[in-house]
Order: sequence, then structure tokens, then C-alpha cells
Amino acid sequence: MHLVNTVSNIMGAKMHKSNFIIILLILLPFTFGYFGYRKRDQHMWAKKFKLCAGKLQSPIALSSSKSIPLALPALEMIGYHDLLPLPVTVENNGHSVTLNINRNISRNQSEIPYIFGATLKKGQMYEMESLHFHWGAKNNRGSEHTFNNVRFPMEMHIIHKNAAYSNFSHALNNQDGLSVLGIFFQLQEQDNENLKPILNILSDVKWVNKKKHMNSSITLSSLMPTNTDTFYTYKGSLTTPPCSETVTWIIFSTPVKISFRQMNRFRILSNGEDMLADNYRQLQNIEMRKVFVRWLDPLSVLKYNMSNIDFTDSKFWFWH
Repeated sequence: MHLVNTVSNIMGAKMHKSNFIIILLILLPFTFGYFGYRKRDQHMWAKKFKLCAGKLQSPIALSSSKSIPLALPALEMIGYHDLLPLPVTVENNGHSVTLNINRNISRNQSEIPYIFGATLKKGQMYEMESLHFHWGAKNNRGSEHTFNNVRFPMEMHIIHKNAAYSNFSHALNNQDGLSVLGIFFQLQEQDNENLKPILNILSDVKWVNKKKHMNSSITLSSLMPTNTDTFYTYKGSLTTPPCSETVTWIIFSTPVKISFRQMNRFRILSNGEDMLADNYRQLQNIEMRKVFVRWLDPLSVLKYNMSNIDFTDSKFWFWH
């Protein structure tokens, strides 16, 4: 309803046609559940969103042997050990289950978690927007990225917006607009107790467009792998339309544990027609991009003066 009112107001104000189309293309993918994950559906994404056929698309196949080891700065995660500001809303949007935080808080009440460092633009911080999951109908698939030819049963994305931009739509139009943390999940026999606050609410959002506030908050650190010192990073895109190529990906190779029983809890969700699962995009060509791995072994790290590297320079990220 809010989207309809927004569009009506835009049309009523007789906004220039091209501007209206741009705004509509940004809003539709996150509001209308019309794009699918079947192979034919994914092939059609580029028909409606040209960027989905771009040269910097995600996800990609990550390889430890093909990545360039560098003594990169650490990724600093501020507020990750604090409870997320309430209310935390869990929603089934037909494509995934998402956790959205309360962003209408004053700085003296609570702090929105943010990140900086690694290969992110120097002097700028990236605030958390939301997180969501991608998983498979079977345990041999589900993650969007692969690591050393392994596809994990689930992958979590924590989306961050460059705080220099006023809103998410603005960030989508800038090369340094977004950073997404990618976390793999690996199966084990025992339950992961840290996942229970999320899993306990999934039955309440089984159906499309259902949402509910969590009864208690969680910390992002409880959802993170034990080793965050080593990560892979590259320039890419959103993995759903409009496939904006404005994402600095930071992906941890150490997975988080999840039990078989807990994995099945995600598979009770519905996408409106069938079981919500296999909601992952096909691997994209890496093209001329470089993938870097933060590695602290001095014998294997390339000798760069990291203090002089401009991470916004395309020469750093691409082969020439």
C-alpha cells in the first residue's frame, strides 16, 4: 500500500517519465514478488533489468588457489556484540526470510551496527540494513557462492549501506554504495543454539508477506563464524534484481554450524506456490575481476605497501 501511494504521488506530480521508471525499477524487486529462481526465470532477469547481464555480477565461484593473498586491514565490526535495536522484524517476502532492524533510533539510544576497514573506502563506515538467507531444498545445495567447488546448504548475507548516502536507493547508484558480508552454513548433528531466536519464529512467517517482531533480540556476532580474520573480497553486485554492481563482497571461508533438523525449519516456508527453497542465483562469470584473500602468513602474502593502496582504484580490482 505504501508503494502504491508513493507511485501515485509521483505520477500525480507529473514527474519526468524516465525518473519515474528509475524509481519504479528500484522499488519493485524489493516489494513485488515476481522474479523467480528457476533457470528460465533467472535467464529473464536481464530482460527487465539490464544490469543483471553486466560484467560485475554475483555470485561467483571462490577458490583459495586462485585468489590473491594480501595482508589486508582487518574488518572492524562495531556493535556486532550488542543486541540489535528493537523491534527486529522477521519477514517472508517470497524470495527469502529477512531480518530488518529498527533504523528510526537516536544515536544516544542504541547504535546501528556498522563495519569499516578491509577493502572498504577509507574513512567511511557502512551501516547494517538487513540480513537474509539463501538455502536449498536438499542439503547438497543452497549457498550462492561456492568455495573450492563446494556449495554449502545455506548462505547468509548481511547488507550494509555506506553511511555517506542518505538512503538505500541512493547507495545503489554509487560504486561504493554497499558492502555485503557472506557467511556459509555447514551441517552438523547438534543444534546451533545461537540460531534458535530466528528458528523459533519461522513458523509464524510461513506464508508469503507474513512478518512478525521477534520477542527478543540477538547479536550479529552470535551468527558469525569463529574465524573472521580470514576473508575473501571482490567487487560484485546484488544477487537479485536490479543486480546493481555497487557491492564490495566480504566472504568468510569458515562456515557457521547448523543441524539437519534446523536446516529443515527453513524449508517449511512457502513462496506462495511451493516450498521456499533453492533461492540462490546461478554462478556468474568472474570476467576480469581479481579476488583477494586476507591472509596473515608472511611467507605467502604478496609484498604490497597496504597503506598506499587506493581500494577505490579500478587497477586494484581488475586485471589490465
